[in-house]
Formats: sequence, C-alpha cells, structure tokens
Amino acid sequence: MTHTPPGIAALRARTDACLGETARTWLDKAAAEAAAADRGDQQAYASWELRFAEAGRRCGAEHADSARIVLLHAARADTATLTRLYEQGAAAERRAVLAALPHLVAGPEALPLVEDALRTNDTRLVVAAVGPYAAEHLTAHHWRHAVLKCLFTGVPVSAVAELAERARGDAELARMLGDYANERTAAGRPVPDDLHRVLALTTPPPHKAEES
Repeated sequence: MTHTPPGIAALRARTDACLGETARTWLDKAAAEAAAADRGDQQAYASWELRFAEAGRRCGAEHADSARIVLLHAARADTATLTRLYEQGAAAERRAVLAALPHLVAGPEALPLVEDALRTNDTRLVVAAVGPYAAEHLTAHHWRHAVLKCLFTGVPVSAVAELAERARGDAELARMLGDYANERTAAGRPVPDDLHRVLALTTPPPHKAEES
C-alpha cells in the first residue's frame, strides 16, 4: 500500500473540494493511471504523463498545480521523470514539478531544476523555486543569490521558505544586500522595501547576559 504523506492527503482533499464532478472524476482516473504506472503498467505509463500535461484544461488553471502534484505523487515520480517533465513542459508544468519536489525528492539531486528556474525571469517559476525544497537543500551561496533574484525580479520575499531562519545572522547576505542597495541608490533607483526587511533579519540575535 502506498503511503500518502499528510501534506498530499490535505492537498488532494482541498483540490477535490474545489473541483466540479467532471474534473474530480477525471483526476481520480488520472491518479489511478499514474499509480498503475508506478506498479509497472506500461500502458498506464504511456498515458499518465499526457494527463499531467492536460491538467490545466481538465481542472482549470487555478487548480492545475494541485492536480499535477497529486499525479506526480501517485506515480511516485523519481528525479529522472521529474527532470524530463520539467524540461519538456511549459511554464505551468515546470512550476508544478518544482512545487512537488518536497513531496518526492528527499535529497539534493533535483537542485538543477531549482537552479534552472532561478536563472529565468519568469516570476512564477522563481516563486516555485524558492519553496521548501530550496530552503532545505540550496547551499548558502546559492540561497543568498536566490533571495537577491527575488529582489531583482520583484518577487515578494514572503515567497522564500524559511527566510527568517536562514537569513538570521548571515553577515555575507547582509553585505550583498548592502551592495545592492548602494548600487540602486547610486543609479537613482529606489531600494525595494523587501530589501530592508531581509536586511533586518540578518541582524544577529542579542546575546543574553550571563547570570551571576
């Protein structure tokens, strides 16, 4: 029996509650095909990825990400499958792959997908790229540049998972933010409010006085 993490179960329940009967029936069938593919059914293997691509048309653009994550989990998509779907997919499909990473990939092997998304100027992909998977696996160097990417592209830093935890006491991030603020000021451009918010987070917590 396939274990379904609480996050996926809750996502499926929320998605089902939002879908009409036709779309819900389609998702049930598509998820069953994806699960069959995971069990080695070659016919299902050939069809579930087509369902992944058509989720937007079947479930509506506002629910497509959730439906696609459900399918990826049902298929227990490995890193190779996720990479193929990401590389072959349109932006909406790439966004769903990125959002599914925390549910499917335990280690850092899918980081190339995150790094690719962070090289784009598609803010939807940037938002998906700075989620929980990046927070757990990006190196400090790459994570700092991901935060700056948000500032460059106008993505709210509230999208960055575990921002406060990773920024706390980060002197190098503070230096980079200061340099960016100085560049903006020198060019006569406004400094984003979010930059000041992140900079405040980098301040080390005060040391408690030792008790006598």
